[in-house]
Amino acid sequence: MEPSRWSRAVTIAAVLMLAGIAAVVSYSHMYELALRHGEPPWRAALFPLSVDGMIVGASMTLLSDARYGRKGGLLPWGLLITGSAASLAANVAVADPTMWSRIIHAWPSFALIGAYELLMREFRTAARTVRSVSADDEQDSRGELDPSQGAALHLVDASGHKKVPQPHSPFQARAWAWAEEWEQEHGELPDGKKIGERFGRKERWGRLVKERGLYERGSSSRRTVKEVTETGGHVCKRHTEVALLQ
Repeated sequence: MEPSRWSRAVTIAAVLMLAGIAAVVSYSHMYELALRHGEPPWRAALFPLSVDGMIVGASMTLLSDARYGRKGGLLPWGLLITGSAASLAANVAVADPTMWSRIIHAWPSFALIGAYELLMREFRTAARTVRSVSADDEQDSRGELDPSQGAALHLVDASGHKKVPQPHSPFQARAWAWAEEWEQEHGELPDGKKIGERFGRKERWGRLVKERGLYERGSSSRRTVKEVTETGGHVCKRHTEVALLQ
């Protein structure tokens, strides 16, 4: 298992264990509070679920927003803050009127909220990563080129009109630079599979890096030829004018 995945797995396991312990203690405190205020046992058993359920629902909404690249709205953040405050208040309400008793009773709720938000942070980070990779793959799929065309590579849209491909991203440019170094050492460019494996991506991604690099190389060659042709034309014109004057 990769170090990053191992670290994430350990973090999630520790957070889940902490959240489970805190949830049991916090649930018992809120259950006791509801019984003290005249609620029947079955309604007292549901009361903690309504409080912590609001926290879970608001956090899941924020997670969904992160997955689709949206900023968390005012409503989920408001419900999250309100539910957290209600959970803390309910736990403190059953404590003895001493400072340490209130701290002890408030701690399980605080630990539960903190642990759950740590867990949601891991999920949000993973969601952003998946979204960025998906966006990169979508960008790649819009820019696929035909490698058999060499320097004459070009993109066409659905109507068949030619369009200019998007340039390499910084990460793709680094991959193309590595591919060119490989070409200098081995006499030919690596295939898409080698490029993708070298940078931990799919073969299609490596193929796109190679194809875009070839297109940019071909475009650069065409610009150089054009500049040389235009310069030669000016020189010929100048020689013609001098001959006429003579």
